[in-house]
Amino acid sequence: YPSEFLMQKITEDNQVPVHLHVSVSLQYVAGLKGRALVEFFHSNIAEVENEELRHLMWSSVLFYKTPSVEVMACVLLSTKAIYFLLDDSFIHADEHQSDFWNKENSDCENSSFHLSCCFVLKLNDLQSVNVGLFDQYFRITGHSADHIVTCLTRDSYNTHTFIQQLMAVLSLLARTPSPEPVDKDFYSEFGSKNTGKMENYELIHSSRVKFIYPNEEEIGDLAFLVAEKMDGLTNLPSLNILLYVLAFQVNHVEGSAQNTRSLQPKTLILTSSDLFLFDEDYISYPLPEFAKEPPKRDKYQLADGRRIRDLDRVLMGYQTYPQALTFVFDDVQNQDLMQNLTLDHFGE
Repeated sequence: YPSEFLMQKITEDNQVPVHLHVSVSLQYVAGLKGRALVEFFHSNIAEVENEELRHLMWSSVLFYKTPSVEVMACVLLSTKAIYFLLDDSFIHADEHQSDFWNKENSDCENSSFHLSCCFVLKLNDLQSVNVGLFDQYFRITGHSADHIVTCLTRDSYNTHTFIQQLMAVLSLLARTPSPEPVDKDFYSEFGSKNTGKMENYELIHSSRVKFIYPNEEEIGDLAFLVAEKMDGLTNLPSLNILLYVLAFQVNHVEGSAQNTRSLQPKTLILTSSDLFLFDEDYISYPLPEFAKEPPKRDKYQLADGRRIRDLDRVLMGYQTYPQALTFVFDDVQNQDLMQNLTLDHFGE
């Protein structure tokens, strides 16, 4: 251990997304290759001697306790746990959550050391994995509020690969099988649930971890929500959601020494008639079992919406993935141009 193929694969995956900023400590990790990367894992991160590093992924993450702070992380999957090696700026991002992170080492800030905090979720504590719409993100749930993390991969391939690797690692765990229910028959198994609503697709792994996938009703609910935001301009049956993607809205920061850009996470939804940007809560829904009250904000909050008929042009950058798109809309105060076009406009 480890095989040459695995080391090559982990080396290839060890690339920070170019559009996201990371701290010096994580840049150091991103510069490691092959055997050096495996040795770094065993000497600095691994908790037991005989665990194997199986997968590495760079992703933005959200914690249930700090739902408004998205932070870059190097996610390491081993045969014992999932490790989130976090950007050290996260410790200072949300001061009122000081009880969530141990700040013993804050006096080392001015030294030559670059510290990162590492959040550990043991596989034995894992209860469920919720996969987001179109595999754009997934939420890992443990046994308490401290053990809920969402990985915003913004990439269906990365999500799929991580889930496959996680299932493979969970298969190695020795867990006692759950007892079979008594008097199991056709009607109790397939009969209608009391909720009157179709449950999400659940795959219960042999390790008893649930993998929960969204069903068609989530798209229907989303279409209904979008139709509400359109003030009833479109009848719901003809409304189709053509595209759902997690993206960033680029805001240029004026007055700074350099031409800096801030990236605001948004959910982009395209219908046959409109383009919408939503602020979405990726961490609070569906509600965990221990939640005493609903979250403070709705799952989807409208940030911006424009009609496709007002779209003037789309500008595309020349950089590699991720692609930057600029949508230019006609800034018309009166939505209907035709009513004011009288003959007076063509006089002297």
